[in-house]
Formats: sequence, C-alpha cells, structure tokens
Amino acid sequence: MKIRHSNSEGEKIVPQMAPMIDVVFQLLIFFMLTLKIVEPEGDFNINMPLTAPSQDPSQDVPLYDIKVKLRANPDGSLAQLSIGGNNLGNGPAAFQRLNDEVLKLVGGGAGVPMIDDMEVEIDADYNLNFQYAISAVSACTGRLNESGDIDRYVEKIKFAQPRRPSGM
Repeated sequence: MKIRHSNSEGEKIVPQMAPMIDVVFQLLIFFMLTLKIVEPEGDFNINMPLTAPSQDPSQDVPLYDIKVKLRANPDGSLAQLSIGGNNLGNGPAAFQRLNDEVLKLVGGGAGVPMIDDMEVEIDADYNLNFQYAISAVSACTGRLNESGDIDRYVEKIKFAQPRRPSGM
C-alpha cells in the first residue's frame, strides 16, 4: 500500500455545516412531535361566587360533615355500622337505617335537593369487604323514589385513611 505524501504544508479540513444543521433541525422536529402534553392531576374546577356573600349571620347555617364508621369482623364481614356515634347494626337493614339517618341530617323528606356543602366521611376498617363500603356509599348518596328516579342527598363522599390492624 502506497502512502501518499503531499508536498503541501497540510490541508485544513473544514467540516460542512449544512448537514449538521439539518440533523439538528430533524432532531428538534422529532422531539416536538413526540412530546405528550399531560393534564395536571386533580380537579381545579373552582366555583366563584357571583356576588359578595351576605353578612347576615342568620343565613349562615353551619353544615357539619357526616361521619360513618364501618367496623369489620376478622373474616371481613360487617361487625358494626354507625353514624355520628349511633350504632345502626350490622345487617342489610343497617344500610336502610343509614339512608334514613342521612335523609334526616340533610333535612328532608321526599324530593330533597342535594346539598352541595354536605360531605360524608366513611371510616372503614382495613380488612372490611368492599361490598359493605359500596353499600354505605349508595345509602349515603340517595335512594330510589316511587317513579324510579334517584333522589340524591349528598354528592361529596370521602374515605378516611384506613388503619391496619396491629397484627398485620
């Protein structure tokens, strides 16, 4: 193999800039097209009042949250259902009594409008079967009326942080 020697003092190699710029723009376009815009988590719907709130203290009736406790047996079945410290039992009739108690607390009879400020907190044991929690949610939100429609009482339902039994 013959090695060429040139008589010149060394040729300067100049990189071509046009292909490098093309590659940079292609990468930029690729990253722009593959970008996924993610909506932030959480509900940021804020209902602002239309007018200034009234200063009349007689109109400000404080609404308190309803606390429902579901206690479990070791096998996961319902041991006790209580609302605000009142024991309602543990059978299927207990959920009907829960529905009646929630109806009394929201202040009404048939066709009661749903109260937006009222909130139900369900405190269920860690090992409780989920069917009882779902039944409690159903009993707190409303009931079927005579025409087959649902009368809703409470829309806001939250769950308390479950506590693990000390043996787990």
